[in-house]
Amino acid sequence: MNAVASEKIETPIEDSNLAAVSEVEAGIRDFVRNDVAYLRRSPGLATTEPATDAGADATVNNVNSLIQRVAGTSLAEIENLVSELESLRDLLHAEGQRVQREIAGYAQLSQAAMKSTRIIAENVAQWKRTADGLRNG
Repeated sequence: MNAVASEKIETPIEDSNLAAVSEVEAGIRDFVRNDVAYLRRSPGLATTEPATDAGADATVNNVNSLIQRVAGTSLAEIENLVSELESLRDLLHAEGQRVQREIAGYAQLSQAAMKSTRIIAENVAQWKRTADGLRNG
């Protein structure tokens, strides 16, 4: 049942990751198209138009913004996962210590039961010897 629940949780994340990757790819394609179009319009690299530079800068800024958004989302998910794993580690450590305490308690109880059984067996054997001595005597 947990596996089914975890698959339902992961599916929207995977879809958003695929959408983010598609968005990044589209941004890169637009950047490359604008860059190629800019190079085709410019007769040389030294003579550039300020308006075209502004367009290229805007495209670069858009791509950078897009990459930061995608990376930010991924980093946030990774940080959440790390914090969840740390809390699970702490929980497992605490549970391990509790189980060790329980086992130690059961071991002490078992030793006490064995000691009591030994004492009872010795007393029964002594009573039997006494009873046999009274019958023979």
